[in-house]
Amino acid sequence: MTRQRPIIAAYRPIAAGSCSPVLVGADGAAAARITRSVGVPVTVDAEAGYGMTAAELVAELKGMGAAGCNLEDSNHAAQTLRDPVQQAAWLRDVRQAASDQGYRLVINARIDVFVPSLVSGSGGPTQGELMPEALRRAQAYLDASADCVYPIGLWEAGAVAAFVSKCPGPVNVLRIPQAPSIAELAELGVARISYAGLLHRGVMEQLSHVLASLAEQREHLRVG
Repeated sequence: MTRQRPIIAAYRPIAAGSCSPVLVGADGAAAARITRSVGVPVTVDAEAGYGMTAAELVAELKGMGAAGCNLEDSNHAAQTLRDPVQQAAWLRDVRQAASDQGYRLVINARIDVFVPSLVSGSGGPTQGELMPEALRRAQAYLDASADCVYPIGLWEAGAVAAFVSKCPGPVNVLRIPQAPSIAELAELGVARISYAGLLHRGVMEQLSHVLASLAEQREHLRVG
């Protein structure tokens, strides 16, 4: 088996729907520091593009030194999903802008169809019920020259297997705690695994536990 080089994802959440040049610039500077500091490809979470044109977004990503980006199909202003035809056209524009700039950008097209099943629990639609729409979007985005699709929130083993078997391109899965193991996801045919903000959250929770323990020990020392 060919050993794959790891990919670092530069993830830093920004308010949904924000297109402030200051925020985008700050994120770009942070991502650029990462790309200069590591010896592996860096992919950037570009959310929905921050209201920039395809050419502007591509120029920002190229300036950061990013190898690729995630682009999601949520319309945060309307709190719904974008029309897949419109999203595919946007992805095609991003690919064309990258080609015009001589930039081999890896586009990871995020599909947000499964997000309701992730946040609403058992009260929402099942992953199987959401599958046809997710696959329809996957086909459209891959036809628009996306390199990979990212059905975020897809985690049930049976649903992952079904999606991968029917999807015409590489599939990225978010490795949430209840998802199958990395080895199991690989067996299911998943091409790429993401952790989003989960690693940062885990580190911060561990730090909080350590600080709480130190505070408790300090109180014991004071009592003694």
